[in-house]
Amino acid sequence: MDEPIMKNRELPERFEFRNIRPQEAGQATEIEQICFPPQEACSREMMFARIAKAPELFLVAADKQTGKIAGFLNGLSTGESIFRDEFFTNADLYDPDGKNIMILGLDVLPEYRRQGLASELMRRYICRERANGREFLFLTCLQSKVAMYEKMGFHDDGISESTWGGSRWHGMSLFLQAGTCAK
Repeated sequence: MDEPIMKNRELPERFEFRNIRPQEAGQATEIEQICFPPQEACSREMMFARIAKAPELFLVAADKQTGKIAGFLNGLSTGESIFRDEFFTNADLYDPDGKNIMILGLDVLPEYRRQGLASELMRRYICRERANGREFLFLTCLQSKVAMYEKMGFHDDGISESTWGGSRWHGMSLFLQAGTCAK
């Protein structure tokens, strides 16, 4: 058995996976500022707006020893199937009944990287949203992250029209087929 699989088995013992709490908005903002360059990071106001609108679309991994967030994933549900930059800046695009989710960020603090935490957050998010009846997850990422998301099950849809932060992005999608997820 290789090391990442062994580490993944240890993750539920080390981390609590749950929805974000309103009082953690500041902590999420700080993590976002660490994980993304300034031109790509979610602003404080927008992070607070997302958490106020759709806390159920955040999944955090809280370190059981410290109680602090080690990483999180967040998105907005929508009826749309094209990822547009406005999802990053307008929480009012949230449709609680939307069949698709635009993933807006996957953040893991540097000291928790290379342990399988990002993959575990995504795996749990996929399972949760599949169980919630969602149809697709969409995201944009830089070329350097395409292979990582492909390992998580996403399809590279090619260069996106997104110009967020002045970068060139790949559009990626994952069809949430009916099925169950192993715990």
